[in-house]
Amino acid sequence: MYKIAVAGTGYVGLVAGVCFAEVGHSVTCVDIDENKVQLMKSGVSPIYEAGLEELMQKNYAAGRIDYTTDYAEAYRNADAIFIGVGTPEQPDGSANLAYIATVARQIAETIEKDCLVVVKSTVPVGTNDKVEQFIHDFLPYDAEGVTGNGNGKGKKIRVEVASNPEFLAQGTAVKDTLQAARIIIGTESEWAEELLKNIYEPFNIPVVSVRRRSAEMIKYASNDFLALKISYMNDIANLCELVGADIQDVAKGMSYDERIGSKFLNAGIGYGGSCFPKDTKALEYLARQHGYELKTVKAAIDVNTTQKTILYKKASKRLITFSGLKVAVLGLTFKPGTDDLREAASLENIPLLLDQGADVYAYDPVGKNNFSRKFPEGKNRNGNISYVDNPEAALDNANVCFIFTEWSEIKAVTPDMFKELMRTPLVYDGRNLYHVEEMKATGIEYYSIGR
Repeated sequence: MYKIAVAGTGYVGLVAGVCFAEVGHSVTCVDIDENKVQLMKSGVSPIYEAGLEELMQKNYAAGRIDYTTDYAEAYRNADAIFIGVGTPEQPDGSANLAYIATVARQIAETIEKDCLVVVKSTVPVGTNDKVEQFIHDFLPYDAEGVTGNGNGKGKKIRVEVASNPEFLAQGTAVKDTLQAARIIIGTESEWAEELLKNIYEPFNIPVVSVRRRSAEMIKYASNDFLALKISYMNDIANLCELVGADIQDVAKGMSYDERIGSKFLNAGIGYGGSCFPKDTKALEYLARQHGYELKTVKAAIDVNTTQKTILYKKASKRLITFSGLKVAVLGLTFKPGTDDLREAASLENIPLLLDQGADVYAYDPVGKNNFSRKFPEGKNRNGNISYVDNPEAALDNANVCFIFTEWSEIKAVTPDMFKELMRTPLVYDGRNLYHVEEMKATGIEYYSIGR
């Protein structure tokens, strides 16, 4: 088993660190926030992720994982250091690599033995080459390995950088890591390849070993392909409405073709989260930097942008105004199983409703605390927003309802409840949770996607 350090304790870093500990490695997770470190030491996860806290507590008690702000101590004698810090999107669509650079310099200035640095963060193709050179530039020793600088500083130390992109989905991140379909590693030497394979051996998961740049591209190509499927189905759904077809029937018929598959065929109000929006824009930006236009990816981005507010636009045509109306919003997070709001449809639609003077009553089983930091309860813009503890409170005497997230608690709301609780049973469903005919038979004016 190996001594592993993990830089960053967000979705990527913390889940990776805990799962490395679960298979027997000795892990130290590094974060700059002392309060967050103490929280994790107490067994509390700073992110909402199914099964994560239980593994944190189990492996901390067993002495296989620890948390610290002392990066020098964590990196000094590590066999491998995994970088899982954020690469947020910049205004032009490119990835901000400042956090990667900071960690790379810290590693260079503190390690005292041969070490493999593994970048799990999603980075543009070619970034790992730069990270390796950056580390070698700041090493106080001669750097051996692929791009060793041989600068005559005396003691020689081997440091190489490998690419190891993650493919976890928020809400199922632990399962996706421990039971992944494959592990992608990108290396430039047999030494790095064998070490990384050995680290992953206890997972008993197939390893796909390629060059670094190919590994970086596999991550983007995979995420962008899934985003393409989602936008394609949303585009077809919008056409289905115009020609009288049902997108759910269409998706079912498509799903039997094994060349297409059954996943990511559900039409809705677009994709969100930390990966698809950022990765599509980053790859499109990378292509432009090389003088190439990724027309398919650009189209996916355009469709997704329009799709997020399609229900608001439908409702605006139906209603004179939202001013003074009670608007029930069911679901705030970008998908169920997470408290993440990044690129969520709620962030696009609720400001529009508030600008119109709506009284918004929002329900989400885990996302309301994060959302209230952006939109505090009470007067907001021209309207008001209140956060309630159950769907019934949101629906009570409401004039209109928007469904943005398919939480099980929201799926449990029956057609009769809309009819009985709402002042005007007018429902705009962004996740196609209900049968059109059943809602119509119950006396509900019901609008969904592609049906």
